[in-house]
Amino acid sequence: MTNSKGIRRGTRYMFSRKFKTGGVIPLSTYMKVYKRGDIVDVKANGAVQKGMPHKAYHGKTGRVFNVTQHAVGVVVNKRIGNRIIPKKINLRVEHVKHSNCRLDFLRRVKENAEKKLQAKETGVHVSLKRKPAPRHPAHFVRTKFNKPQILEPIPYEFIA
Repeated sequence: MTNSKGIRRGTRYMFSRKFKTGGVIPLSTYMKVYKRGDIVDVKANGAVQKGMPHKAYHGKTGRVFNVTQHAVGVVVNKRIGNRIIPKKINLRVEHVKHSNCRLDFLRRVKENAEKKLQAKETGVHVSLKRKPAPRHPAHFVRTKFNKPQILEPIPYEFIA
């Protein structure tokens, strides 16, 4: 038997609500403010069929280009063959959420601005580049109260 060709084929788990999150959608979902230029994650909510994204866009991150009363327009990159095409899709607010992908960057920008201000006041040059984590400092492992354990295989027992 061939595969079905339906628009929601293969979405049994994708569009299902997660454990203990069924029922009424929280009001906070509708109270969120979306502006043009915001980065949002597309995550379909199976309880609302209107304004639902196609399964190809589920889990994608895009940028808001249009805001209406109940929906937002999002530009999402879609890979087709060997090229990536920006696609414009309209989604109801139940199917989008603000992305956390820029939080770390914005936090670093704020920290760097403070460091720059302090460096200007003190007149000391400060490097704002990210540095890899340093190696752990050297230390001795003491065996006074931590006796070494000898590991050996358990002998095979033949039970008849």
